[in-house]
Amino acid sequence: MTLRNDSQPWYRERWPWLLMAGPAIVIVAGIVTLWLAVISNDGLVTDDYYKQGLAVNQRLQRDHKAGGLGLHADIMRSGDKVRLLLGADGQVNLPPAITLKLAHPTRSGLDQAVQMVAEGQGFYSGKLTGELAGRWLVSLEDPAGEWRLHGEWLADTGEPLRLDAKAAN
Repeated sequence: MTLRNDSQPWYRERWPWLLMAGPAIVIVAGIVTLWLAVISNDGLVTDDYYKQGLAVNQRLQRDHKAGGLGLHADIMRSGDKVRLLLGADGQVNLPPAITLKLAHPTRSGLDQAVQMVAEGQGFYSGKLTGELAGRWLVSLEDPAGEWRLHGEWLADTGEPLRLDAKAAN
């Protein structure tokens, strides 16, 4: 029986490298995951969740006030321009400007607040600051904060959004 004499050093063999490749890949993946966790924004986590919970009753009162006034709005979009028609069942003094808030459900960095200026006869117009695509949470408020209309909008469909206070209650 003869002994085999290996003249190659260990680093020229493929088996040690193959065995070290698994842990090396895991280390690189862990570093990439740590880097992504540090630089990304946790948009769904809020710092003041207690204060937001206390504000629920105030928002509900504004929704009921809009229902009592019989408010309804139709929101239309064309490019970066937004137009809406605000109406009521009875006689209501419409404000000279209202705020349209567009909130993305998962990415708070895309949220917009559009100042809508009255054009007369219940029509308001404003300009978007960013692109709208996908699902959005929409809120329409008067400047005094007395009433609010809200709903969900699929902006990609091109269909106008109907906000009705009676459906929101």
